[in-house]
Amino acid sequence: MGSVSVCQANGNHQPPPPQAEAEQVVEDGVAVDRINGNYQPLELVAEAGQVVEEGDAGVTMEGVASIALLPTGAISGHFIRLPDSICYGLHGTPISCERECSRGEDYRLIKLTIIDFKSKREKVLVVECRGHDAARLQNIDHLHGWEDDIVGLVEKEHGNQKVLLSFECETLKADKDAEDHIAKYMPNLCGLDAVVNIGKMSISGINLDEDAEPRGDN
Repeated sequence: MGSVSVCQANGNHQPPPPQAEAEQVVEDGVAVDRINGNYQPLELVAEAGQVVEEGDAGVTMEGVASIALLPTGAISGHFIRLPDSICYGLHGTPISCERECSRGEDYRLIKLTIIDFKSKREKVLVVECRGHDAARLQNIDHLHGWEDDIVGLVEKEHGNQKVLLSFECETLKADKDAEDHIAKYMPNLCGLDAVVNIGKMSISGINLDEDAEPRGDN
């Protein structure tokens, strides 16, 4: 399959969206970001997060995420907060639960951990995931109808905060393109037959500097 935009995969041949990955390179004609540096691709800054805002939901972080989707349903990757190019780790595991009949087969819940590498703090969210190879992530809008243990987990992790998260795959990498990307930026996931999703991400309602817990590996 290689590397394609979601529009192209669906037969809508529009110009591919900007990509953010790790080293400052030109790939498929698009400049990409460097995870371990402080580069600021202008096209990404313009489209995906020019400011950090304070609102009713708290601090809003916007930027670009690069996420590997594993056959097990787990996800792993990075979120680049723009415009300051701060890198956060993303790690998600699927939650076993009964799916309501009104939801499609591609619907699942993910326990998502956001990791601040600098402070070694992390925050856990429970999010909805839709789509197979090209995923969409968002916060749970309504807890009504879920099992009690799911409701309890969300209330425990989110507390009284209104947490909002959104991500939608704009560029899908599979086969050799995915293998090359993973080997370069996520070598611990090599050989696991993952696909890579790249797209804009927005997170609000959390503050990793204040309300997150230190990681257990300190």
